[in-house]
Amino acid sequence: MEVNRVTAQSGCGHPDRPAHPGVFPTRDAGKCAPQPGARSVDFPVSVVLPAGGTGERTGLQTPKQFCSFLGRPLISYTIQAFERVSWIQSIVVVVAQENTALMADVVRRFRHRKVRTVPGGSTRHRSICNGILALGEEQQQQQEEEEEEEEGGARPLAGKPKVVLIHDAVRPFVDEDFLYEIATAAEEHGAAGAIRPLVSTVIATTPEGYLDHSLERGKYRASEMPQGFTYDVICRAYQRCSQSDFDFGTECLHLALQYCGTNAKLIQGPPTLWKVTYKRDLAAAESIVKDAVSRSACVVTGGSSRAATLADALQKAVRALATELDVVPDLTGENASYLLKEWNFIQLSVDHSGPAKVEAMLTALEAANRAPLHPLVVIWVQWSDSDELPFAGGAAETASVVTDLSSAAKLRNVLLYGIRLHQSKDSERWERSVSKVAEIASVLIRERSPALVGQLLQA
Repeated sequence: MEVNRVTAQSGCGHPDRPAHPGVFPTRDAGKCAPQPGARSVDFPVSVVLPAGGTGERTGLQTPKQFCSFLGRPLISYTIQAFERVSWIQSIVVVVAQENTALMADVVRRFRHRKVRTVPGGSTRHRSICNGILALGEEQQQQQEEEEEEEEGGARPLAGKPKVVLIHDAVRPFVDEDFLYEIATAAEEHGAAGAIRPLVSTVIATTPEGYLDHSLERGKYRASEMPQGFTYDVICRAYQRCSQSDFDFGTECLHLALQYCGTNAKLIQGPPTLWKVTYKRDLAAAESIVKDAVSRSACVVTGGSSRAATLADALQKAVRALATELDVVPDLTGENASYLLKEWNFIQLSVDHSGPAKVEAMLTALEAANRAPLHPLVVIWVQWSDSDELPFAGGAAETASVVTDLSSAAKLRNVLLYGIRLHQSKDSERWERSVSKVAEIASVLIRERSPALVGQLLQA
C-alpha cells in the first residue's frame, strides 16, 4: 500500500549541549533482531554494567542510574542499548545490595530478557570483579546442565564468553557499530578501550595549592567506556591485582597491562559516549530521547476521503515543523508494521465512529506485544462542521469520551490526547486551524506531557 510521506528537517544542535547520538536506538526492549546490513561477530560476547554508584554529584536522593525520564529509569535505556545487539548473549548488572530488588523490578517491568543482577562491592573494581565472576558462574552452571542432559560420549564444553564488554550504566547513548569495533579489537588484542580528546588542560598542584606543572593536552586522552577484554585477560587481571587496586583503582585497562602484560588497543569514540554525572545531564538525556522519538508520526485516515483531505492539509502544515508524517488508511496488512516501529499515531475522525477507531488502535497496539522504551502517543483529531458535534451531549460528552479512552490507554503505556477541529468555509481561517492542529500535535508528541492526557484541546 502506498504511503504518503512529508519530512521536515530539524536544525543543528547547540554546541554547548551534549552531542546528539543521531538516530537514538528506539527499538523496543527485548527486541534484538539484526538490522539489515548490521555487522556481527563469530564469538560469544557478554556485558558487565557496574551500577552500584550513589549518584552524589547529582544532588538527588535516588541514585542517578535509577532516575527516570519519560517514564523509564536511565539504566533501562543503557541496558536496551546492549540488548538490541543480536550478538550480545548476556548482560550482568552489578548493583548495590540495597538496590537489588529495585533492579529486579526494572528488569520485570521493562521486559529485559538478557539481564542477570548481582550484588556489587564496596568499590568500582570490586563490583566489576563480581560481575566477571558471575559470568564464570553462568558458564559453570551451563556446563553442569549440559552434562546432565548428555546421555553419553564426550563431555560437552560450556562456551564461556570470548569477550567481555564493560560499560557504565549511566552512559545510555552507545551505538552498535562502536560496540562492534571494541569487541573485535578486544578479541584480537586482548583488550580495547574507548578514548576521547581532552577538553580541558590537566594540571598538577602543590600541597599548598599552587601550580606545579601542566600536561601537554595533545599527548593525552580521556579514557572512556565501553572497554572490552577477552574473558581470560580480565579474569586473570582481577585474580592477580592487589588490595590497593581494588580499593583505589578505577582503570581496568591498567590492570590488564600491569598484571597480564596486555596492551590495550585504543579507539577514538564518538562524542555520544558522554556520562550522566550531574542533574543537568538527566535533563539533556531526556531532551535527546524526546527529540529522537518525536521525529515522526503515523496518520490514520480510516479510509475516509474527508479524512484524507485533512491529512493532506496536515502534511502541508507540518513542513514548518521537525516531524515526518506517514499517512495510511489503516493499520492492517503491510501497514501493520507501524504498530511495531512507530511511537506516535494520529487518528483522524470525521464522524461518530471516532471512539471505536481509537479503541481499535489501542487494541492493535496491545496485541502487537510491544515493550516500548517510552510511552506511545495517540492523538485523536475530531473534525466536525461548525454547528456539529460528534455526540448528542455536546462538548462535555466528547471530552468525557476522551477522558475514558485515555484512562484505558494509560494502562497500555499509551498517552492519549484529543484535538477538536471545526470546519470553516473561510479558507484562510481553515488554513490557520489546520496549522494549529499541526502545532498542537507536534507539541504533544514532543513533550509527552502526562498533565494533558485525556484533555480535549481546541484548534
